Amino acid sequence: MRFFEETPQFDFLSKTKITTTLSVVLILIAIASIFLHQGLNYGIDFRGGTNVQVQLSQPFDLNEIRTQFREENITNFLLQTFGEEKDYEILLILPTGTSLGTGEELTINIRNILQPVYPNLEIRRVETIGPKVGEELKSSAFNAILISIVGILIYISFRFQWRFGVGSIVAILHDVMIVVGFFSIFDKEFTLTVIAALLTVVGYSLNDTIVVFDRIRENLGRFRKKSLIEVINFSINETLSRTLLTSGTTLFVVLSLYILGGEIIHDFAFALLVGVIVGTYSSIYIASPCILWLNHKFPIATNISKNTSHSK
Repeated sequence: MRFFEETPQFDFLSKTKITTTLSVVLILIAIASIFLHQGLNYGIDFRGGTNVQVQLSQPFDLNEIRTQFREENITNFLLQTFGEEKDYEILLILPTGTSLGTGEELTINIRNILQPVYPNLEIRRVETIGPKVGEELKSSAFNAILISIVGILIYISFRFQWRFGVGSIVAILHDVMIVVGFFSIFDKEFTLTVIAALLTVVGYSLNDTIVVFDRIRENLGRFRKKSLIEVINFSINETLSRTLLTSGTTLFVVLSLYILGGEIIHDFAFALLVGVIVGTYSSIYIASPCILWLNHKFPIATNISKNTSHSK
């Protein structure tokens, strides 16, 4: 199955300056957002504390509930709606060492505060993580991403050439930074589930990039008289049908998960949604131009023309 009947002739690399500028702007916006928010909005997985999911079984006003807690001298907490509006659920986020206590004491105190107004409430989930565990999880998550990137660099350098390895890593870092930036911009919680999504994005982006790289390597041997920019453009066009079909079907599934999957996997699906789009973009406009740039500094082969402009 092909998206195009014949191999298209799009000149992708002629837009390198525009796409590079776009990527730099997006990354700068991501960095600025993280700085303005004073870091990411880490979930309980990383910062430690207690999440309490409560179903009230009737319409409620968050401000009134906040007032109920403040009247009991509980001030250091976050309160937000959870799930769909018809479920009448709230999520109470408490810091480590809250005066409400822990375990059974915590649930009793919450009931005592809320039941006078919401007698039919149900405490559906209590999730507690200590600050030390949160720091360890944060460190482990960072190490997982770092190890995966180093492993990819070694594999690509061995399987192709080190230039291809560098190109793939630049594309992956680009994708990860933009996905993280979107979470910062929309102030979404950064949790272990999001880390899992990021690792999935890394794998997806790498797979798409390797398909393009493999065709570039093959065509370097087939078209020895063509300039590198022509070979790369031709290779991207040859794999474009596969890229669009794969990305399109994946995007459809991820979009369905995002819209219909519910609150539990909402952030996971959001990360994948952004990652699939950015990963497809980076395999064409980040990884491939990176090889072209490296070839100016370190020519891939002596039989490839150093002139990377189009043949006249």
